[in-house]
Amino acid sequence: MIGTEAEVASLRASLSTGNYWSDDLAPIAQSARRWGLRDMASLWIALSACIPTYMLASSLIQEGMNWWQAVLTIFLGNVIVLLPMVLNAHAGTRYGIPFPVFCRASFGLRGANVPALLRALVACGWFGIQSWIGGWAIYKVLELYIPAWSQLAPLPSLGINAAEFGCFLAFWMLNQYIVWRGIDSVRVLLNLKAPLLIGLGLALLAWAYRAAGGFGPMLSQPSEFADGGKQAGKFWSFFFPALTANVGFWATLALNIPDFTRYVRTQRDQVLGQAIGLPSTMALYSFIGVAVTSATVVIYGNAIWDPVELLSRFESPLWHAVGLVGLVIATLATNLAANVIGPANDFANLSPRYITFRMGAIITGLVGIVIQPWRLVADPSGYIFKWLVAYSSLLGAVGGVMIADYFVLRRTRLDLRGLYDPAGPYWYSSGFHRAGLAALALGIAPCVPGFLATIEWIEAPEFWTELYHYAWFLSFGVSFVAYLALAARSARTTGDETQADR
Repeated sequence: MIGTEAEVASLRASLSTGNYWSDDLAPIAQSARRWGLRDMASLWIALSACIPTYMLASSLIQEGMNWWQAVLTIFLGNVIVLLPMVLNAHAGTRYGIPFPVFCRASFGLRGANVPALLRALVACGWFGIQSWIGGWAIYKVLELYIPAWSQLAPLPSLGINAAEFGCFLAFWMLNQYIVWRGIDSVRVLLNLKAPLLIGLGLALLAWAYRAAGGFGPMLSQPSEFADGGKQAGKFWSFFFPALTANVGFWATLALNIPDFTRYVRTQRDQVLGQAIGLPSTMALYSFIGVAVTSATVVIYGNAIWDPVELLSRFESPLWHAVGLVGLVIATLATNLAANVIGPANDFANLSPRYITFRMGAIITGLVGIVIQPWRLVADPSGYIFKWLVAYSSLLGAVGGVMIADYFVLRRTRLDLRGLYDPAGPYWYSSGFHRAGLAALALGIAPCVPGFLATIEWIEAPEFWTELYHYAWFLSFGVSFVAYLALAARSARTTGDETQADR
């Protein structure tokens, strides 16, 4: 059996003094794995039930879709991203290894830092934003009982007042405390959040229906793409970019999912757990966001997409307390699982002997403060949906290389020792696998002009912006094919028997 206690102990004894081994990045023995199907389903229910998901359909509706077209697009995007998610998860469960160690097979022991840091950069941005959202929820509720807070002057150079910054730091420290306690604390939190948030979401849905005497005008609003609409005949030209954006929403997790599945007992558990938890919850929570927002048009006279703002409109202290607990747990669990565990491992991979998982989490948290996320979310449609989701879509190139290497060339066979040993088969050329890095660059290259135009750094011809609408699919496909061609050429040149890995 791969990953027995004896095998892991043997690897630790011979490799623990090396530069590529640490107990945080070491394989998890089969006997030490505690996660099952329920835990994986709870992971995705917990990750998906968050404020960005609640608000996700808003941009699609504002651009002309009706409610069911928006929800269906979100569902399809998550069904698509589920495939690379499950495929990349396989190595985590089979070998007990985290994402940056898995990358070593296709990019080299040193080269693995390139995709790991690309993924970590996105996570640090999301961590800062989610930490601000959690702190903002605390601040808005407390402000109802301490009105003087609203009169506080902004702190110099920060642009927010002391109470806002204090609530942000309090939520930030709560994140750090839980991750310091280890992965089992995160698992318990995820299992708690999943049923709680589903229940609170359905309760909010029932409140909206009762208070508005129905779900309001949004659910009866026709699509602008229908015959006679403002954008008649343009549905497909909008649908495919929207689908790409929704694939990109979880593209980062599709890469570092081994960080979680290394704790899962069987492949069946990780596959079924993810299939049950991801697409359905994303569709359900985006629908709750649409339906409740539609009802707010009737109740308050305007559409309120932000659940934190909606919470502040309630008069009942009970709703304030329940809503605050729900928002804090929702944001906390999503932040820890999606935006701390992955980059903490990625930073640890830079220097396993000196950077621990906990230190990697602290680095992630410090970057989350330095970027001043309150400034970034001042225009969430710009930063979240143009920058982070756009950047995420480029990471399809990383997935293309990893899946081509693991499933097509190696047929799921890895040399476990070699993933930590510079004398093994994954050292390649001074620790870098040129084929993997070249394929990564080739996959990203066609998307760069459109990406830079999307975030408004340059002006690019329409061809490049149209091409960028398919960024994740394009970068994945190009890197997948390029890697197979380059790796085959390298094998013929050097005599490397890639498929001989054990």
